[in-house]
Amino acid sequence: MFSVVIPTYDRKPILEKCLLALEAQDYSGQYEVVVVDDGSNDGTVEWLRETGFPHVRLICQDHKGPSAARNLGVEQAQGDIIIFIDSDLVVLPGFLAAHEAKLQQGKWDTGGDRFFTYGRVVNTANFENPTSEPYKITDYSAAFFATGNVAIAKHWLIEAGLFDTGFQLYGWEDLELGVRLKNLGLTLIKAPEAVGYHWHPAFTLAQIPKLIDQEIQRGRMGVLFYQKHPTWNVKMMIQMTILHKILWGTLSLGGLLNEKTMAPFLQWLIDRGQPSLALEAARIFLNWYNVKGVYAAYAEMSTLK
Repeated sequence: MFSVVIPTYDRKPILEKCLLALEAQDYSGQYEVVVVDDGSNDGTVEWLRETGFPHVRLICQDHKGPSAARNLGVEQAQGDIIIFIDSDLVVLPGFLAAHEAKLQQGKWDTGGDRFFTYGRVVNTANFENPTSEPYKITDYSAAFFATGNVAIAKHWLIEAGLFDTGFQLYGWEDLELGVRLKNLGLTLIKAPEAVGYHWHPAFTLAQIPKLIDQEIQRGRMGVLFYQKHPTWNVKMMIQMTILHKILWGTLSLGGLLNEKTMAPFLQWLIDRGQPSLALEAARIFLNWYNVKGVYAAYAEMSTLK
């Protein structure tokens, strides 16, 4: 039995599309959708109680973050297989069947269940018809374990220790769990037919302050990640190497290319219908903020030792 675990916080409009897609699955097996509301203030809980989706089971908690919400969802899940997706993901009708097919193939090929399946995630800004977006090179992810679209036996999550709720800021909690799963010998099996469309609003200049703050937070959480797993691989992942410092320092001209100096160019791209390209260009200074945030957090934590 599948338990689809979805943490949500103030995302009612896109959550509705997410849940409708899960109710429309072309799948004959048993499944439940465990929605863990993380203290929403937008009427999500009241709406879910009134709507009564057949497969949805609602669990509520105070605002503790997505790690705590996913942990609670796993603990309360009735299924033996957990599928993690986010509340802004809209899946195709064959989503569950595609994960099941890869899970069955994996058991046949390996003789066990020491693996998880990882579906494809396509980023889209099309709210009205999110599943119409084609797959793009920028949608490719090299992550080992990410909660956007993954299916895994519940007992492995329990054995690994679930998500570390110490990751209170933005980023890394799922990849950190992935390191622990890899240490248990789990492998990744890709399931490209299990497609989810990750909706987010089209990029605008108004989003930049929030994006910068997220990169700084990601830097701080990256150092926490490294403290738990002090390896070169993790240093590369969190961009705490001299290579990243030189790369993004050079591309940003030492910070001269920033949110202010690049604003006219970014707006020019947006005005010409290229918000995704504008966001990729903005990553020049966003990554520089991330690298600086990593080193600042590392220096601060080193002084506290």
